[in-house]
Amino acid sequence: MANIKSAQKRIRVAEKRQARNKHIKSATKTAIKKVTVAADTNSPDKNALLLQAICAIDKAASKGVYHKNTAARKKSRLTKMVNKAV
Repeated sequence: MANIKSAQKRIRVAEKRQARNKHIKSATKTAIKKVTVAADTNSPDKNALLLQAICAIDKAASKGVYHKNTAARKKSRLTKMVNKAV
């Protein structure tokens, strides 16, 4: 454990950010997986799930969890997958 007060605070802040990032990334991955499963089974609600996943990806990108280009790539691949499933 760090002895310097500022170093102790940096550790606490890093732990908070890590927990927040993990939560956001996990929720995003879950949304993406739901879209993938819906596209594979050709489920009728795949478009609604796609919109939810895109919203989750955008939110993660705005929070800094994903880089904007990574978010764009994920959204593009999901959209192509859903459109191909039609």
